[in-house]
Amino acid sequence: MVFKVEVFTSPTCPYCPMAEEIVMKAKGQLKDEMNVEVVNIMEDKKRATDYGIMAVPAIAINGIVEFVGAPTLDDLLLKLK
Repeated sequence: MVFKVEVFTSPTCPYCPMAEEIVMKAKGQLKDEMNVEVVNIMEDKKRATDYGIMAVPAIAINGIVEFVGAPTLDDLLLKLK
């Protein structure tokens, strides 16, 4: 199964780079099992609104918001298994 992972970020968020880094580390481990898209909520407000995202970073897996805030790598990998 290929996971679609969307990382919702904002340019002014101090925690967003950490969330992106954790997602990319997970992708490094899962390789072709994971498609990642980083979504800047300032550029795609509609998608963030459609998901009901009120804070960033937020991470959606296969269309469901699973994390608000930066998860640990272990927590993210557990959700992806």
